[in-house]
Amino acid sequence: MKKVLFLAAVLAFASCKKEGSEPTNTTTESVSEGESAKAQTPEALGKEIFEGKGNCTACHMPDQNVIGPSIKEIAKIYKEKNGDMVTFLKGNGEPIVDPSQFAVMKTNFPITQAMSDEELKAIEMYIYSHLK
Repeated sequence: MKKVLFLAAVLAFASCKKEGSEPTNTTTESVSEGESAKAQTPEALGKEIFEGKGNCTACHMPDQNVIGPSIKEIAKIYKEKNGDMVTFLKGNGEPIVDPSQFAVMKTNFPITQAMSDEELKAIEMYIYSHLK
């Protein structure tokens, strides 16, 4: 149990390092067709957040359990149970995938609570894309 709490503290501390260091681009840009257009999809935005400022890849991998459950497992369980991922990421929902790991995930809520609904929906779409 001490190892889990220590790991949770380390992850929370590591997650906070980038906070405020990268400015967000809130302007609307015209996008030409091709690779740039793909980057503007909600799924691509979700992947960018998941792998970047969300720091989700520290605990979640597509096909394997690391510290937390795999992305595929999260998507499968949320779909089966008709769960609300966005509500959970806002810190207002009960854990339905692996409640035993809730204490570890809870340390990351300050990161997800600071995200917009659009960003959280994008993460949700990225996670659900692993069911394909």
